[in-house]
Amino acid sequence: MQTWADAASDAPEGNGGMEFGLHIADFTWRTGAARLGPALAAHVRGAEAAGIQRITVMDHFWQLPGIGPVEHEMLEAYATLGFIAAHTEKALLHTLVTGVIYRHPALLAKQVTTLDVLSGGRAALGIGAAWNEQETQGLGFAFPPVAERFRQLEETIQICLQMWSDSEEPYEGAIWQLERTLNSPQSLTRPHPYLMIGGGGEKKTLRMVAQYADACNLSAMGELPAHKLDVLRGHCDAVGRDYDEIEKTAMIGVNPQSTVDSVAAVVSGLAALGFTATYVFSVGIDEPARVVDLIAGVAARG
Repeated sequence: MQTWADAASDAPEGNGGMEFGLHIADFTWRTGAARLGPALAAHVRGAEAAGIQRITVMDHFWQLPGIGPVEHEMLEAYATLGFIAAHTEKALLHTLVTGVIYRHPALLAKQVTTLDVLSGGRAALGIGAAWNEQETQGLGFAFPPVAERFRQLEETIQICLQMWSDSEEPYEGAIWQLERTLNSPQSLTRPHPYLMIGGGGEKKTLRMVAQYADACNLSAMGELPAHKLDVLRGHCDAVGRDYDEIEKTAMIGVNPQSTVDSVAAVVSGLAALGFTATYVFSVGIDEPARVVDLIAGVAARG
């Protein structure tokens, strides 16, 4: 059985090498909450049919300010990815990105492994240090200071990588201690599921990208993040990592006023900087098929 990476390597480069991700950040659609299941299934099937190679969701429990009121519909990430896996066949599936404070690292490794196995090798781990103090405190999650969250992030990545390896040795960290890192069944994607670290923090986040990740994800809402790539290159030099091994991915937003021309101009600028994947989310579009049509139109421009 092919993993996502195998299928991606066989795919035609009809869009000039840029891949597109549908990032579903808004579930407030005309269908209403009672019809979210069928609407989401149709949405992701339509995305695959349009040639979109990646489908992602946020790891939040309340809607984010800037996308909608906090009371708007929000689905739990990993249950949603399991549902999406059942209604798709080819797309890479992951969060953009998992908040490290929400799950024990071994549970997270097991969730991503399960998704990978049941989807036929299409799961990835997107992860970050978490930031949304409002929803975290509202729902009673612990929200440690930023330095501790980054310690959790690094140990979580180390634990996931160890659980995806052949080692069942104990893990002894400053925060987490595991007596046996058994993970059966193992992920189909070898040596491990695609690992993305999200965020543009220049001192810690991008250093961890250089040290551990297959990909970074940077915001391109505003100025193009050329400076962040320079910082990442410096961290790669410092840790002895080949900068070109790391996939550069970006996130952009669209709204009802967005056009194929306006989005294509941003994507063209990202491609010129070396980005090879663009994740697109929408704000204020209550007919999800419009987002798919917009992305497909941009991809067709090459």
